Amino acid sequence: STMGGQDPVLGYRVIAQLHHDSSAFTQGLEFVSGRLIESTGIASTLREVEINNGNPIRLVNLTRDLFGEGCTVLKGLVYQLTWRSYVCLVYDFETFKEVKRFKYNTPGWGICNDGKSLIMSSGSDEVVYRDPETFEVTRKLKVTDNGKPLDQVNELEYVHGEIWANIWFRDSIARISPETGNVIGWIDFKGLHPQRSKFAQGEDVFNGIAWDKDRDRLWVTGKLWPSLFEVEIAEASL
Repeated sequence: STMGGQDPVLGYRVIAQLHHDSSAFTQGLEFVSGRLIESTGIASTLREVEINNGNPIRLVNLTRDLFGEGCTVLKGLVYQLTWRSYVCLVYDFETFKEVKRFKYNTPGWGICNDGKSLIMSSGSDEVVYRDPETFEVTRKLKVTDNGKPLDQVNELEYVHGEIWANIWFRDSIARISPETGNVIGWIDFKGLHPQRSKFAQGEDVFNGIAWDKDRDRLWVTGKLWPSLFEVEIAEASL
């Protein structure tokens, strides 16, 4: 559906509602080689999760000075951002052993990759491309929606050649053009998890996008949500 001059809006259909660890403050979600990888904040972890029941198959606890943020897997390595420690932890995908660290100078929020570059958000209206070998910035992309800056860009996933982004405190995903930074459309997820927790004090926001490119499946969740949803993107119900 398109409103006059507005970006096209798509909706969703739930295929499966699965269990998710409701104590997990989800910051990154990634599906690769049949495995679901999740990065969490507060009690910060990197974990591989059993998709059907949410239980961790393996789990690394970050030291208490680090607040885990987004994660992505590229060429056998897991890259995990931290919020205000300005450090990216890099692990071997098979063993979860830390192999190196990179420094950067913005807050760390979301991260994905296009098969070549890492693509990172910082909660602003800018996403940056980084060289996975050096973490050097190779390109900056200003995110705009109908010509206006779109900030609070959070968790990222690279889907069908587009950057899909959670926007902090919105129940929708922005589809961002990697060429221009313009939002080319929205996916409206309102109603997916209406019963928010009283204990979360409003922090249990929609956050976490994982795409299985081999079977074109999509999972989404949120911070402290009790459910992980397998969804398909559909025409919006008006």
